[in-house]
Amino acid sequence: MKKDLHPELHNCSVTCACGNTFETKSVKEAIRVEICNECHPFFTGSERMVDTAGRIDKFKKRYNID
Repeated sequence: MKKDLHPELHNCSVTCACGNTFETKSVKEAIRVEICNECHPFFTGSERMVDTAGRIDKFKKRYNID
């Protein structure tokens, strides 16, 4: 392997806008994100399906999904 080719990895603190923090490895010392698994609607269960012109109902009717 060539010397000085790969960047140095550091323990990185990731901070979300909601206040959640966790540790990972990165070339940066700290990372700030806007959304994480603690506040994202998909992971929290508050996800809503937006039905435009009845498309979800049409899909369910077409494939006999209840």
